[in-house]
Amino acid sequence: MEQLALATKRGSVLTGVLFDAPQAKTSTVVIAITGIHGNFYSNPFYVNIGNTLSKAGIDFIYAQTADAFGEIPTLNVKTGKEEIIGSWNEDFHNTDEDIEAYLNYAYDKGYQNVILAGHSLGANKVIYYLARHHDDRIKHFIFLSPANLEHLTSVVTDEQKKAILDQRQRGQGDQKMPFELLGWIPGTANTDYQWVFDNILNNVHVEAEKDFSQVAAIKQSGAMVIGTYDRFTYGDPAGFLKNINDHMQTAKQNKLIYIEKTGHTYQQKEQQLANKLLKVLQSWGY
Repeated sequence: MEQLALATKRGSVLTGVLFDAPQAKTSTVVIAITGIHGNFYSNPFYVNIGNTLSKAGIDFIYAQTADAFGEIPTLNVKTGKEEIIGSWNEDFHNTDEDIEAYLNYAYDKGYQNVILAGHSLGANKVIYYLARHHDDRIKHFIFLSPANLEHLTSVVTDEQKKAILDQRQRGQGDQKMPFELLGWIPGTANTDYQWVFDNILNNVHVEAEKDFSQVAAIKQSGAMVIGTYDRFTYGDPAGFLKNINDHMQTAKQNKLIYIEKTGHTYQQKEQQLANKLLKVLQSWGY
């Protein structure tokens, strides 16, 4: 394993881990973009995936984004100043450059086959990126438990919505709100505003008639994975994935994978998830 510290265009540094194959240099890498608080500690399945793929000759990058933790002390390489990034002040419009920090690393390393994966909000970020960047070097995608954001934000009260708008109107958008969004995310008014009112990552839905324009713009084929107990799908994880797939150009080529009797983070089924992903990658010829 190799620790990664990769600078974004804005100077913020993202940290990840490369699980590299023990044998000769491989031409294939899977880059897995994390979701909100989707770090090693909350999502231990990344270790199973990394170990399983690397042993099979496929490199794996656990790619933390800015919100992998609530707060991450770091040094901005452009300004030379200390900064704290995290879910508390994330700007979703930085999604492109966060993903590109890892893609540029992979391209510089000479990988010929890049599979771009993402878990939870990380999957939504990958959808956003692939919809806007048609890069032939990215061969396939893997979406792990895409986040149904409208379900998540349905718990935000009218009082909280008004408080977010009022604080921004007072010119205090970069200050923390007095409550935790969704009951567990301390955040600034600007970040909370994006979550509730202007979320560019709100790209997958349970309802067929919602906006799937980002999904429909993706050129690559790939795989979508979900646990059959995923609680963010109104009780129908299989229908959720099928609905997403129905809006894709590559629907007939895509693989839909269900991990039985586990939820959003694949607890107790981490190795089963890793094995299924390896099987999919091998079916693609990697």
